[in-house]
Amino acid sequence: MPSPSRITSTITLVAALLSAGALEAQSDRYDVIVRGGMVIDGTGAMPRRADVGIRGDRIVRVGDLSRAQGRDVIDARGKMVAPGFINVHSHADRGGLPTAANLLSQGVTTVLMNADGNGAVAIGSQLDTLAARGLAINAAASVPFNSIWSTVVGPRDVRPTDDQIARMQALVLAALEAGAFGVSAGLDYKPAYFATVDEVNRILAVAKPWGTFFTNHDRVTPESGYSSVAGMQETMRIGFATGMVPVFTHMKLQGREQGRAKGMLDTMHAETRRGRWVAGDVYPYLSGQTMLAALIIPGWAQDGGVDAMRERFRDPAVRARIVTEADEAIAARFTGAAGILLNDDGTTLQQFMDREQIMSAGEAVVRVLERRMPSAILGFGAEADLVQLIADPDVAIACDCDAALPERVSHPRYFGTFPRVLGRYVREQRVLSWQAAIRKMTWLPASLMGLPDRGRLAPGMLADVVVFDSATVIDQATYTQPTAPSLGIEQVLLNGVFAMRDGKVTRVQAGRALRRTRSMVSRRPR
Repeated sequence: MPSPSRITSTITLVAALLSAGALEAQSDRYDVIVRGGMVIDGTGAMPRRADVGIRGDRIVRVGDLSRAQGRDVIDARGKMVAPGFINVHSHADRGGLPTAANLLSQGVTTVLMNADGNGAVAIGSQLDTLAARGLAINAAASVPFNSIWSTVVGPRDVRPTDDQIARMQALVLAALEAGAFGVSAGLDYKPAYFATVDEVNRILAVAKPWGTFFTNHDRVTPESGYSSVAGMQETMRIGFATGMVPVFTHMKLQGREQGRAKGMLDTMHAETRRGRWVAGDVYPYLSGQTMLAALIIPGWAQDGGVDAMRERFRDPAVRARIVTEADEAIAARFTGAAGILLNDDGTTLQQFMDREQIMSAGEAVVRVLERRMPSAILGFGAEADLVQLIADPDVAIACDCDAALPERVSHPRYFGTFPRVLGRYVREQRVLSWQAAIRKMTWLPASLMGLPDRGRLAPGMLADVVVFDSATVIDQATYTQPTAPSLGIEQVLLNGVFAMRDGKVTRVQAGRALRRTRSMVSRRPR
């Protein structure tokens, strides 16, 4: 007869085995399993067939889950599975963020707001308000340099006092402490255009200990011959002086500088090899969108705002100078009057000129601005340059768009950016591989922002996941039909919750307001 101690040991062993079995069974149960897809993990590694297991808001396992059970199972056979796309140049408005259908339909799960230096100065309040209204995607914010400059200095071309510099430094620091990701500027836009490099450096010096980035809509000036290359070099100087990673946002080689993409990329890479990483982002279009006046009317003529500008239009001698400089800006930066589309009435500047019998594009712009202030789509570049920018490993893909309601959309990038890259430049033209393209949409922007738990498909990462059909993914939006939805994005999981199911946006508000901490350092992904 077995001794009591042996019986106790046997009972203990059986109990342990039963417990282990229960734990093992529990480990094979998931809230969601994405089964049988080609996993592209975001790092640039080759695609591999694998399952993705999710519990709660986290990825728990990537591998063979054929014997596991899931409360919800996605059949991803024949499809590609990637991390949710991260858009680092977003003008997201609060009206669009509760639904964000145009971004979710592209596979975007996270946006970085306050692009080009615009947005709320009080970052903490901005994020709190957005979260309270409900977010359909994750939203982060940058320090908005232009808004800070305008708030403290105003619309005039004047030099800030030491007290004003100190106030702007305090606002930058407060935004970083409230969770802002890096600093965003648009030094090509007035009145921040009037800031000198030394003034910008003094204001942003307080950001140096934070190990973050400086992204800038590069300043393109008449003094430089309207050189976008000179503008990018200025962005680098500011980034290096303030200890931040310089980022060329919506990177482009404009007008007369078409064909110089390789030289600019070589400059970026040379600095990176010296230990000073330089990054960029790009969208896959050859036309941008901004206010008609912003980049055509000379800076001195915009000094003081719209009313002051229109008053200058009334002086014949001053008007003649404005028209001459506007003509020069259009010739140097853009593709001519036929490539400028006025968004308020859908006509081109050339059509306006023909109707009004105007010979000068600059005069046509002035006449339009005398009566109204439309936004415009502006043709600027060459496909050969765009291809090189899209292929570069240090240039992220970003849409320069909003989480917007359809009635506010006038550029195809709002609905088409990410699928256009995948369909046109990966599948059709083979400019880059699937894994390289996904890295530029996920782990590269996550690393730039310092996000430690998004941008990759790996255990422990937050469950932002996109399932798409590599055979059909493509954009359909055009300049005449900018809200046409893209094809091929089928499933989007956001923090483990379905934000898009079988090609339809669920309208579930599973997004989060993201805040940066001091430990979230910008780093070049390996």
